[in-house]
Amino acid sequence: MGMVEALIRHPGELPALLQMKLAAARAAHAFPADPHMAYCYRILLLVSRSFAVVVQHLNQEIRDAVCIFYVVLRALDTVEDDMSIPVETKTTVLEEFYKHLEDPSWRFVCKWNFYIVLMKNFNHLSLAFLQLSKEYQCVISDITKRMGYGMAEFIRKEVVVTVSDYDKYCYYVAGLVGVGLSHLFNSSRLEDLDQRLIEPDNDQSLVPEYPAISMGRFLQKVNIIRDYLEDINELPAPRMFWPREIWGKYAPTSLLSDFRDESNEKEAVECLNDMITDCLRHAPECLFYMSKLKNPSVFRFCAVPQVMAIATAAVCYNNPQVFRGVVKIRRGTTAKIIVTTNNMADVCGAFYDFASILASKINKNDPSALIAAERVENIFKACRQYGLSSSR
Repeated sequence: MGMVEALIRHPGELPALLQMKLAAARAAHAFPADPHMAYCYRILLLVSRSFAVVVQHLNQEIRDAVCIFYVVLRALDTVEDDMSIPVETKTTVLEEFYKHLEDPSWRFVCKWNFYIVLMKNFNHLSLAFLQLSKEYQCVISDITKRMGYGMAEFIRKEVVVTVSDYDKYCYYVAGLVGVGLSHLFNSSRLEDLDQRLIEPDNDQSLVPEYPAISMGRFLQKVNIIRDYLEDINELPAPRMFWPREIWGKYAPTSLLSDFRDESNEKEAVECLNDMITDCLRHAPECLFYMSKLKNPSVFRFCAVPQVMAIATAAVCYNNPQVFRGVVKIRRGTTAKIIVTTNNMADVCGAFYDFASILASKINKNDPSALIAAERVENIFKACRQYGLSSSR
């Protein structure tokens, strides 16, 4: 659907789109005076305009630390995703990446789209990192180290077999982001989150549903599901994280690539629904975490991506287009989420609405239908508990 057609069908989204356009324009010019810090904000804008807008609305006390944290992890992710790098080289770089944050002379050749520029100009990122307070530096370095080692572990494994493996991978690459952000929020004194919301005192990979970790897992799983086609077509080799324990139940010839074949649409959609059903189990813990946030700018920063994730899950559920092309929420929907997500009532209302859309698409004959319906009901209960308007 083109932009004009989308606006004709959804005229109520126009004001939000205009607000977003203005906010994006401001973000494109609101760079710090320091050239190294400004470089990080430019990279952030290149990666995601909508995310850059949300970061710009963060309290000044924490804005630079979050920007640098995000760009550092993008650089780490770039190494993981570049399939042209030999395994031994890649695992070494991933495990030692955190050491280079304090070394402006370090460079690494990457062949993956515009991230070539990021890795070539790593000195800007390092020099910006060194401007942060030691407290922020320690958080970012610690998470980068733990994530790098986790990524290297899964590079060596090559395949994700069980749902436990899948949870562990999503902990490393996204749950740790939730942990790191929580520590940054606490270090800034903008929040005072209880350690029991964040992670165990002794770091364990296979952790229960700690709310900060669930925040990252939920986002990561939605992205992994949505990006099936892009990831399986990746050259020189695909890099897939769908767990065999789920997709193996549906693939006609026991290959994950089976789902690209339109003749396997029924099995593909059943597998897709099972994958989305799995990720829905994290949503109630996400709502619980957000209910504990006190600072308005931190709240919006955390809440907007979560609402986008539940919206994306609703669009992808029972949708064979996931295996044919790109499935995204409308730009108008994205803009409206960014503009209207300001408090817990807004978040609970959005989660309730998008979960309702997903529920309306559940086919009772689908193998995971009963569990999907149960998990949607758990989301409804959490929405009512944490701030849903009594008029619902």
